[in-house]
Amino acid sequence: MHEILKLLPHRYPFLLIDRILEADPEHFRVLKNVTFNEPFFPGHFPDHPVMPGVLIIEAMAQATVASLATRPDFDPGSLAYLAGVDDARFIKPVTPGDALILEGSLRYRRGLGKSEVRGLVEGEEVARANLTFVVRGR
Repeated sequence: MHEILKLLPHRYPFLLIDRILEADPEHFRVLKNVTFNEPFFPGHFPDHPVMPGVLIIEAMAQATVASLATRPDFDPGSLAYLAGVDDARFIKPVTPGDALILEGSLRYRRGLGKSEVRGLVEGEEVARANLTFVVRGR
């Protein structure tokens, strides 16, 4: 967790990843433990808690940027902004108790990053999206 806090500017309640399992310049695997005490579950939905798709996308973005921030060509004084989401699909609900694995590939050059990310629960794909980032100074 401390490694993630060094790589991302996000903090509770908006830090949505828990552990970097693997990261190299082109691939990553990140863990998000989905717990019942997440701040969004009381309202989404009270009788059937489901992680909102937009927050799954945000977790994918954070996983990508945490990986991006480990690259030697990434300036630690800059921020990566989500610039686009393409071909997003939500295949199965993500619910409390799930270990959401976010895995993907990353391409980065001259301030522009692109990733293809899949969300998996127990090895089964639950979501996927293609993300675009721009990197700018603070």
